[in-house]
This record gives sequence, structure tokens and C-alpha cells, in this order.
Amino acid sequence: MARSSFLSPLDAAFVYGETRSMMFHVGALLVFEPPKGAGPTFVADLYEDMRASADLPAPWNRRLRYSALPYSPVHQWVTTEVDLDYHLRRSALPSPGGERELGILVSRLHGHPLDFSRPPWEWHLIEGLDHGRFALYTKMHHALADGYTGMQMLQHALSTDAEDRTNPFFFGPGRRQGREKGDAAEVLHMATSPVAPVVHAATGAAKFLSHGALSGVSASAAWLRTQVPGLRSDREVVTSHEAPRAIINRRIGRNRRFATQALDLETLKEVGHAHGATVNDVLLSVIGGGLRRYLSDLDELPEDPLIAFVPVNIRADGDAGGGNAVGAVLTSTGSDEEDPIERLHEVTRSTRAAKGRLAGMGRDAIMAYSGMVLAPMGLQAVGALAGIGGPLPLALNLCVSNVPGPQHPLYLRGAELVVSYPASIPAHGMGLNITVHSYNGTLGVGFIACRDTVPHLQRLAVAVGDSLEELVAATAAQGGSIADAR
Repeated sequence: MARSSFLSPLDAAFVYGETRSMMFHVGALLVFEPPKGAGPTFVADLYEDMRASADLPAPWNRRLRYSALPYSPVHQWVTTEVDLDYHLRRSALPSPGGERELGILVSRLHGHPLDFSRPPWEWHLIEGLDHGRFALYTKMHHALADGYTGMQMLQHALSTDAEDRTNPFFFGPGRRQGREKGDAAEVLHMATSPVAPVVHAATGAAKFLSHGALSGVSASAAWLRTQVPGLRSDREVVTSHEAPRAIINRRIGRNRRFATQALDLETLKEVGHAHGATVNDVLLSVIGGGLRRYLSDLDELPEDPLIAFVPVNIRADGDAGGGNAVGAVLTSTGSDEEDPIERLHEVTRSTRAAKGRLAGMGRDAIMAYSGMVLAPMGLQAVGALAGIGGPLPLALNLCVSNVPGPQHPLYLRGAELVVSYPASIPAHGMGLNITVHSYNGTLGVGFIACRDTVPHLQRLAVAVGDSLEELVAATAAQGGSIADAR
């Protein structure tokens, strides 16, 4: 008999919110360097090894089962047989296999929905990259795992030994992928949180975001006042009505654009040290500088700073992952500031104020506060879906998420992982999502956007790289502790 388990409220919300234009799957593009002496059939042999995997463990062997009751919001995960020939794909880039060709392919793959009649994941092995490299594009539904859990899967699947040819694959047998989702002991705390009414959103992203999020506001506010005495307004704290109107905040379509940028982690650390800022502060200000240049070139730069929604991992130390457990804060990107150092200072003030709000809160309080912060995004999504340019206020402009990873080399059957670029979720009213994965000294920045709403996405990726160079040069000019102005 197939084992089954109910979805947690937040995981179910990702299922209810799924539409053809707003898909809730996340992905990653992993680029590998083949081992020395690898023959011309290395990738083909790797693909056959993957296909030979059997007895897949959770979550790879789980699909959704819908309730037999009409209009019931209840879904379950059930174990099932897995057709690996469907879930594993092998592709090749047209020559020359450069970043442009790879980005075009991933853009198309990320724009296709997952099949809910099967376990909601796919893996695409891509060969034909320049310099003999190959890539692995992974895609899974957000209800199956969040970014934190996905990172745990990545670290477990790859080996730290360049000579290891036996480590199980991502979905290999004998590999315990954290704790199985849905077990009684694993039901997320969201089930008893005041923002749990989000689960009752029945159909469509607009209904999910507007009804589900807003229905928890009054209960969340009352409960928060008991948990966080003295909660009050702070002029440095970004609130849910300060985001300016921008071209990236419209109704989105079904197609996607994907672009990438690699940043040196040590450089961001040095800049942060010189200005008393964190790596995340520097990253946000660099992205703000890139957005400033990108939108200026399109003659679409708002006067006020773009506001970023930044997910916050609120798991306890030692949590093995599974499901979703995130809070949220809103911060300025400093896109209104021309000077790169002043931009960084603006971002730092904003993030410190946001963190101050969360200080002293318990996990449930953070979840409730996050629900209050993001609740107006429901109106933003409804306005974008209906094509309303006003008067509904914007809650935020974009999402910027940073997923930390291991700072040592990892290998897949002897092939070294060079860089990892995440691909996340655009939404109605938020057509741009930027996710970052730190690995082995490099920040892999993945830009995913609606193809019709956000034009020339690669220009934004280039502008972010230029923004870091400007900040490094400005810091060095002020006598900052930067080894060299890269």
C-alpha cells in the first residue's frame, strides 16, 4: 500500500497558487568541469549511470494525490513508481555552446510547468558547452522542497573527493535526503501559525495571494502585539507601501528569461569589512546599482529606491530541512543613489532596521510578522493580473534571496562543480526574481524574469557585475582595504 501524507499549509499554498503563467517550481543550473582524461563519452556514460538508479527515496518518489471530494483543498503526497526516462533528460547545445546558448535553453526549460501526475521534478544533463564543460539543470516544485532543503540535497549528492566514482546521485538509493516530508513529527510550525488561513486559497495565484495572505492579517497583528510588546513604526524600516512603480511590476506571461553572473565572494567580504557591512548588504547594494543602470538605460528608473523582499531562513541549527520554513523582510536596494558607497550605506541602514524588528521574536512571531509584511502583495498581484496600473500600492519590486553553500570543491563522478546558478519564481506584480548561491568562493547569481515584462535580462546581469567593480574602485579610492581594484 502506498504511503501517504498531507501537505503542510505552506506547501499546499504553492500547489493552489500554480497557474500556467505563474509556476511555482525552482531550479538550479550547475556547471561542471570534466575530470582530466575524461573521454568523449563521459557525459553519455554519466547519463546511463543516472538511468540505472533504482528504488528512489523520498522525496523523489512522491507525487500529488488530489482529494476525491469536489473543491476540497486537501492534497496528499503518495509514493509511486518513477519513470526515470521521463524525469532524466539529455540535451546538447548548438555550437558554439556559450553562455548565451545555455541561457536560452534554460529559459525555455524553466518556462514549462511540471507534470503533477508524476513526482514534480526533472533533471536535464546538458552537454556541448565550451571548453568541454557540461551542465545539469535541475527543476523541482517548491511544494517538494525550499531552497534550504535543495542545498542540503546538493551537498549530500556531490562528493568532496575528486576520485570518488561511487557516491549516490541526487536521487540515488541509500541516500537519506533529510527527513521525509509529511511525517507526523515533520509538520511545519505553520500549521499552528496565525497565517495558516493561506491554505484556504482554492484556485489561482491571485486568489491565493489576495485572500489567503490578507485573511491572516488581523489575527497576526493581534497575536504579534502579545508576542512583541512595543512594536512600533521606525522610519528606517521599509514598510509595505514604499515600493515605486517599475516596469518589472506588471502582469507576467508564461515565458521566461534566465541570465547569470558570477561574483567573487572574497571581494564582497573585503568591501563589507571596509564599510562595516555584511556580505548580504554589499550584495543588495551591488544589485541595486545594477538595477539603476539597467533601468536608466531603458529610461524607466523610478525616483525612489526599489524595494526588495528578502527571505530569511528561520530553521534551528541542525534542522535537516524538508518543506518550507522562511520569514521575510523588506529592504531598500539603494537604486536611487548614484554614489556606490552611499548606496551601500543606505542599504546597510535599511537591513539593520529590518533585522532589529526581528530581534527577540520567536519563530512563530517571525512567521506572523512576515505574513503581515507580505499581505499587501496580494493586492499587488491582483492589480497586476487585472492590468491595473493604479491606484493599488506596490508592496515590493523584486525578490532577492541568498542561499549559502559549501566553501570547498564538490565533485560529481570526478567532475568538479564550477558554479551553481539558482532559478526561482517570478510572479504577477513581481516579474523579476534574483537568487544567489554561494559556493567555493563564488556567488552564482541567477536572474529569472518574465520574458515579456523584463526585456534584455542579460544586460541586467552585466550591469550587476559592473556595479561591483564601481563599488570596489570607490572603496579603494577612499583607502579601503581592497587588495586591488578589480
